[in-house]
Amino acid sequence: MSINLNKNHKERVLTVSQLNRIVTQLLRTSIGKVWVTGEISNFTQAASGHWYFSIKDDNALIRAVMFRSRSIPLGFIPKEGDKLDFYGSVGLYEPRGDFQLQVDIMRRAGRGNLYEQFLQLKEKLEQEGLFTADAKKTINQYPKVIGVISSTKAAALQDVISTLKRRAPHVKIIVYPSPVQGGRAAFGITSAISSAVSHNVAETLLLVRGGGSIEDLWCFNDESVARAIFNCPIPVISGVGHETDFTIADFVADLRAPTPTAAAELVCKSRADCVDELLSLKKDLNDVFIDIIDKAAMRLDRSMLKLVSPLDRVKRQRDELYFFKNRMYSAMQSAYMQSCNQFNLISGELSYRLPNVAEHSKRVDNLHRRLDSTVNANKSNLQHDLARLYNVLKSLNPRRVLGRGYAIVKSKNKGVVTSSLDLTQGEVLDVEFKQGSARVTVTDLSSLL
Repeated sequence: MSINLNKNHKERVLTVSQLNRIVTQLLRTSIGKVWVTGEISNFTQAASGHWYFSIKDDNALIRAVMFRSRSIPLGFIPKEGDKLDFYGSVGLYEPRGDFQLQVDIMRRAGRGNLYEQFLQLKEKLEQEGLFTADAKKTINQYPKVIGVISSTKAAALQDVISTLKRRAPHVKIIVYPSPVQGGRAAFGITSAISSAVSHNVAETLLLVRGGGSIEDLWCFNDESVARAIFNCPIPVISGVGHETDFTIADFVADLRAPTPTAAAELVCKSRADCVDELLSLKKDLNDVFIDIIDKAAMRLDRSMLKLVSPLDRVKRQRDELYFFKNRMYSAMQSAYMQSCNQFNLISGELSYRLPNVAEHSKRVDNLHRRLDSTVNANKSNLQHDLARLYNVLKSLNPRRVLGRGYAIVKSKNKGVVTSSLDLTQGEVLDVEFKQGSARVTVTDLSSLL
């Protein structure tokens, strides 16, 4: 595009906006996108996520901007004085007329084309679906065994082990050693993943390494490592570098942690959290049982109110007595077996974890004696309650009332007679005594008012 502004200035008068727009078009068409190297200066990260800064060398300075959509995949935040290479388009910020570079790619000076390789591989794997949320496996928060892939000499490995022993000492840790830097690192990582899969013990794998330059972390940008993580049937958590470091392994892993220590914290619930959850579940279960018992008692009360015949009531109480008797013996047996199982479990744990076997064995014997004493005491109390209920049942037997001289008078059509007002003269009645019965005829009626 060519514009001659000197040819008869009266032919066209431009506004400032028009002039800046023309200059912008000239810069874009004549220069296009270029690589520029320089030093970061006046760096500012806006609330929108966009980066505003200057690029300078010993003799000149240019303003620059990098929008949030371009900076997110970068993997690091530059700081004042960093020597970097910038790729972008030259343009003009028209509202102020400022000459600036709109940056698309940023890399540390001297990296060559590593960052371009990173972006190319990232785009390739992303198109293949290796980064999708549907491909992510669920992390088991209550694992029994955790596998750690790292160098045995790495400080990150020691941080992970110490964090896991502090937070979850009940979880077993298996280390699958591999170099995490250098030419053999990618092969070592894929071999360690294969070993973990063949071993088939670990429920979650941690792939960890401390921070470093892009060259130090390059093995985690290897395509073979990415595909090994994606094809691994065991969930993988990536904890590579510092919070601002991003690698291909982070994108393909089932979960990305900002640091190795954070990976150890994300891999499972802490013992304290597990205890809190168990206590909460115990309380909820206890509340449910209490509610069930209360509702059952209410149903029982309503059912008892519907009873009419004392004989039926006695029969039902007898059945309930047998039912609760069986439940009592079953509960006692279950409680005893559960206590024995718990005793055996505690004994095993104590034998495994504590070196002073004799002292704790004595304690276990004492607990066993207390358990037997408690069970015997409970059994005695329950037997006493059973005898008391049996005596109550006997006292409610209507046959005992007949033994004191009472009788049950029955009418053929009206059942048990309780009032002379229900009788008619000449009516035939059956009278039942403690021993035997008699049939009588009503000859005279009287009532007490």
